[in-house]
Amino acid sequence: MSKKLFVLLSLLILLSLALVGCASGGSEADCASEDVFCVGLVTDVGEIDDKSFNQSAWEGVQATEKDMGAITNYVETKDGKDYAANIALFADKNYDVIVTVGFAMGEATGIAATEYPDIDFIGVDQWFDGSIPNVTGLLFHEDQAGFLAGALAAKLSKTGMVAAVLGTDLIPPVVAFKEGYEAGAKYVNPDINIISTYHPGGLDVAFTDPEWGGATAKQALDNGADVVFGAGGKTGNGALEEVAAQVASNPDLYCIGVDSDQWLTAPAAHPCLVSSAMKLITPGVIDLVKMAKEGTFPGGVYYGTTGLAPYHDFDSVVPQDVKDLITELSAGLVDGSISTGYAP
Repeated sequence: MSKKLFVLLSLLILLSLALVGCASGGSEADCASEDVFCVGLVTDVGEIDDKSFNQSAWEGVQATEKDMGAITNYVETKDGKDYAANIALFADKNYDVIVTVGFAMGEATGIAATEYPDIDFIGVDQWFDGSIPNVTGLLFHEDQAGFLAGALAAKLSKTGMVAAVLGTDLIPPVVAFKEGYEAGAKYVNPDINIISTYHPGGLDVAFTDPEWGGATAKQALDNGADVVFGAGGKTGNGALEEVAAQVASNPDLYCIGVDSDQWLTAPAAHPCLVSSAMKLITPGVIDLVKMAKEGTFPGGVYYGTTGLAPYHDFDSVVPQDVKDLITELSAGLVDGSISTGYAP
């Protein structure tokens, strides 16, 4: 085999691996055809199986295979400098809808929407002012979900100390979760002590560091916290799993997940996982893809819903008066009679 032929074949193999597909014939489909509806997803530097943020968005995209007959694929971003190139992998193939995940991808998503006006872009956790009609930011009131998690944590705590293990404060939704969590805890117990810790690293590591998450949770437990909120992708999952590992020696420990109902995605946390502060990313993505397919894509900002996940095996552990309080607080947050105090 000649050297030129070997290099050419190697490049072709690398290109074929660039798209990781989960639909029948996804990367081979003629997405330019009016009869083919293609939806692609580009993750931030977090991974597709993070059991949280990216995974929830991908599950929304996957649901469009059955509901809308879509061809779907995803690309995992390993380095932030590759945002534009990864988006172009789908755009250049004439995908109908491209979902990008994470605040950090906002600039690249807006630029791509301008360059590819015939493609609808959904930016999860991204804000757009409506001046580019083919891009919509899927946003959530994370402070409200965090508020409910904080109220639950404070009500369950016997030590009077709760903790939060968080991704980077460079991401506004993480800050919103943290601020809401603290406000909710103080709302139901003004004397509560709270240990909130952000990951010290950058975007490249803040959400993929379960070891740091576990160590930080352990430190909080050693200092007296008995409820830990893990909000930071795999980093937060590490915190949940550390709490779960200590339940055998202290059954009064609890943990709270984030983004999705982590009871369904993080079984290792089951021993402590009383609930999760949810951003209903999956149905939000489904709704916007459906609008794109029907020609009613809104542009600008679309707010998805938030709330607490079911208590699952802890349903009998959470007192009824606490359940009633959470329901009352949730209604107050929705109608505006209760404020988290968070100002983005």
